This record gives sequence, C-alpha cells and structure tokens, in this order.
Amino acid sequence: QSAGFSIVSYTGTGSSASVGHGLNAEPHLIITKNRDSSSYGWYTYAKAIGNTKYLTLEQTSAAATFNLWQDTTATSSVFYLSSNAAVMNSGDNYVAYCISPVAGYSAIGSYTANGSSDGPFVHTGFAVAWLMTKRTNSTGSWEIHDLRRPGYNPQDERLLADGANAEASGNDVDFLSNGFK
Repeated sequence: QSAGFSIVSYTGTGSSASVGHGLNAEPHLIITKNRDSSSYGWYTYAKAIGNTKYLTLEQTSAAATFNLWQDTTATSSVFYLSSNAAVMNSGDNYVAYCISPVAGYSAIGSYTANGSSDGPFVHTGFAVAWLMTKRTNSTGSWEIHDLRRPGYNPQDERLLADGANAEASGNDVDFLSNGFK
C-alpha cells in the first residue's frame, strides 16, 4: 500500500464483477492479463482517459472505446470488470497490476503535447527517475525513459514496451527536480 502497487489474481466468471485491489487508494492505472489464453492482450485501464476507454500495452493503437470496466471508475477498494472475455472469460485465470499515485514517489496522469521541441512542463512534485508515456489520441508507442540511460539531460535513449526493438534514441525528455519536460 505504501508504494501504491498491488498484484491481484482473479478467476473469470463470465459475468460483470468488482475485484478488490488492496491499495486503500484509487488506482489510476490497472494492467490486466489473461494467464490462460494468448488470445487476449494486456488490457489497460487509465483513469486519465476515462472508464469507457482502454489501451493495450503490447500495441501502439490509440485509446479505444469499449465497455471493459463497466464504464465505472475504480474506487479505493475495488475495480470493475465487464463480462467481456478479454477481462472476465469464465474459468480463466488473470493477473492485474494496480497502481495508485503516491505523493513524492509516483505520479500517474496525462498531459497535452504542444508540438514544440521545448515541450510542456509536467509537474510531478518529485525528481523523475523512470517515465513511461503513451499517446492516447492516435497511434504511438509506449516509450520508457529512465535516469540511468544516458544519465544526463536530455534523456534521449528509450525502450518501447510494445515492441521487441533494441534501445533507440529520439523523443528527448528532460528529467527535472519536480517533473519532466
């Protein structure tokens, strides 16, 4: 709870359900995966895009509208799943990674790009060490930047969560003492 992270296992029932996450805080990011079938991807709930949309961690596609979360925002005790087989196939085993923001430690949210090489400042309230971003209104990769590669600003080396690509450069990010740019 103090790190804002929980790992939940549940078994699909084929019916809509609520699942306890144990965080005692509202999760802003939930990544689900069917452990019994490769037919279903890493379906991702993000509070910042709303409870009627989802992303898939292994794909570059924009946020899609579909009722995976019962169109209901997660609470401080449960998150909601529809009867859709992607998140609740009867008899299948699932894992859900639930993450809530913790002041001074982690932040989960959204920002709007400005199309400039001097992008917008995003306030987190702490020095950023690891950052994952995903464009939600169009196609775009899940980009991961971290403080250790290259170890100075701009952080231009990145990994892509949705691909098997080697490390690449570009899409520079500056890590600041209270956020990123």
